[in-house]
Formats: sequence, C-alpha cells, structure tokens
Amino acid sequence: MPEYQTPGVYVEEVPSAVKPIAGVGTSTAGFIGIVADNVPMPVIPGTESDKYTKAPAGQPIRLTGWEQFKKNFGDFHAGNKMLAHAVYGFFNNGGTACWVIRVTDSEADTFQAALDTFKSIDEIAIVAIPGVVDTTVQEKILAHCEGMQDRFAILDGQRLEGESGGYTADAIRGGGDGGTALRYSIDGYGALYFPWIQVFDPASGTNIFVPPSGHLAGIYARSDGERGVHKAPANEVIRGAVDLEHHLNKDDQGVLNVAGIDVIRIFSGNITVWGGRTYADPTTDPEWKYISTRRLFNFLRESIEEGTRWVVFEPNDMSLWQKIRRNVTAFLTNVWRAGALFGATPEQAFYVKCDEETNPPEVRELGQVVTEIGVAIVKPAEFVIFRISQWGGPSA
Repeated sequence: MPEYQTPGVYVEEVPSAVKPIAGVGTSTAGFIGIVADNVPMPVIPGTESDKYTKAPAGQPIRLTGWEQFKKNFGDFHAGNKMLAHAVYGFFNNGGTACWVIRVTDSEADTFQAALDTFKSIDEIAIVAIPGVVDTTVQEKILAHCEGMQDRFAILDGQRLEGESGGYTADAIRGGGDGGTALRYSIDGYGALYFPWIQVFDPASGTNIFVPPSGHLAGIYARSDGERGVHKAPANEVIRGAVDLEHHLNKDDQGVLNVAGIDVIRIFSGNITVWGGRTYADPTTDPEWKYISTRRLFNFLRESIEEGTRWVVFEPNDMSLWQKIRRNVTAFLTNVWRAGALFGATPEQAFYVKCDEETNPPEVRELGQVVTEIGVAIVKPAEFVIFRISQWGGPSA
C-alpha cells in the first residue's frame, strides 16, 4: 500500500482477475519414432573424444531446430531413418517447435506409453508416429487425440508397393489382403495421407521413400502462421519432396476423397497436398468433414478454456455472467476479423449466451456456470465451379 503525504487525487492501477482471452498455439507437433541404440551421435565441436548424449528412450525432448535433433537423436542414419526425415521435413516445411520421444521397439504398448507421456504436454497440437502404418497403433493415436480434444493426428497411408493403379480406400487404410481397416476418427480428430513421398537421403546418398506425416505437420504449421488455423492445410507444396511413390490422377483421387483419404499429387512439377478432409466417417460424421473445421474448433475450445480459468471460484452471479460474455465476445470478434468465421457482422458470425436461462438455480446449486456459444465456420472452397458460356459482346 503506497503512502500519501500530499493532499490530492491519486489513481492506482489494480490488477483485475479478468484477463483477455489469447489464442493458443496450434502448430507444435509431437513425434514418436524408433531410434536404435547404435545410432552414432555427432561430435561436440572442438572435442573429438566427446559426443552428444542420445536422449533416453521414453523421455520427451523439445526441439526448435534440426541441429537440436541431431544432438539428441543423431544425424540421418538407418537406425533413425523414419523419425529423422520426418523431423527434418517438419522444420523444412515451416515447423518451429516439436516434442520428440524416442522408442526402441515397435510394440503397440511402447507407443501407447509414449502417447500417455504426451498427455501432460499441453503445448502439443499435432501428433504423428511417422512410418507406422499398423492400424492398431494408428487407432491408439486417434484415441489419444479424441480423448484430449485439443490435438490432431496426422496418419500415413499404407504403402501398396505392388500397386500401380486402381487404388482402393480399403487397401490404403489397411483393409487389404484380409487385414483390418483403420477405423474412422470419431469427430474427425485425424487425417490420413497417401502416398509416401520421395526425398534425398544423406545417409545412403540416394533417393528413398518416406512417410509424409512429418512434412505435413510442417505444412500445417506454415499454413497456420501465414493464414491461420481456419485455412485448410492444402494446395501447399511439400518442400524437399522430389517424387511420389504413386502418381494418382483425378479419377483415382475421386474414389479416395469421398472416403476421407487425402491425396498428394504432382501439378506442374510441384508435389502438392491436394486434400483437406479429416478421416471422419463421411456418412455419419459429415459435420467434421474438413481439417480446418476440426482444428479451428480445437483452437476455440482450448483458447476459451485457458482464457476463462479466472472464472473458477468467482461468485456465480449476473456480474460474472456479464464478464464472461464480454470476454468471450471480444475473443470471438478477433477470430471473426481474422476471417475464420462466416458473416458480414459479428452478430451473424457467432453468439455468446450466459444468463439466467443457461444458469437456472438448479445449475448454480451444482456450482456450475454454463455459457452457450455458437459459431458459423468458414468452410474451404473444395469444389470451385466456373460456369462459362459464349457471349456475343455488348450490343452496338
């Protein structure tokens, strides 16, 4: 408490419990991958006898650049090939931060333990296990994201090495040759990409095929930074890719697109992501058909949840309801101004209701305060149709 010695009017700034809602990050990835114990580590500069220490298996390591990966998991090597190319592709395509867990075997329980470790890392918004196409493990990734409700899975499709056409959705999601097809994601918490991409491998000095999930995670981050999470991470060039394992045409993609499988294709020499759908069941889960819709809702939910924690233990009265409405409305107005919500005015784009109707006495007696929020989402222009006809020109 300051001391006042001279008569006058004094104005003090008092911190308010009410804080503006800030948008959470959406582009930090969580990668899990096999790194063998025999992967050689780089030498510490200036000390030939010393090398960097390999990260312990099962321990999450936060990385903000490729050099940090090398110091913890080694340079490109046969023993870390899938993970190394995925993380390199992530940073090369626009990723800025990721968490990586090293595992030493491909058992489903090992991957589950790593996913459980990710639960406590709130920053993670994208999850991938590059190159693992075992549907049992992929379903664990989907279950992890569905349970957390604040992150999105990027999955790699099957390789189909012997196929050269007639691609079927069942084969790409693991249901070929009597296998069990990958179940659809509940509420669209993941996306499935096909085919694998070709990149240059410094370890072998040749071009090799690698899973696209790491590169795609970088594209998600790049698109988020340049346009926002409401922009579909599609029609984007994959940096570092030199070819595709399979070259699909429009008819091939038509079959896969309706099944929720996103295809990578080549246009004018550019290897391009040409799909923006979630791996949700198109017949029973159409509301969550688009990646941009799912990830925008993840962003809204997490931002509002974190930005309204000040509400907990506040007196549950009309004054509190008004503060909640004001706080959430200010946040959603900024989201609307960014182009993420549909409507010419904020009133057309969203509504926030927190009053006696949403909080009757029986709700308040339970210690609950309920806010109802509705938003109009901008959907991607997936099918652009131009109607062209002949025109005789203006009359004389």
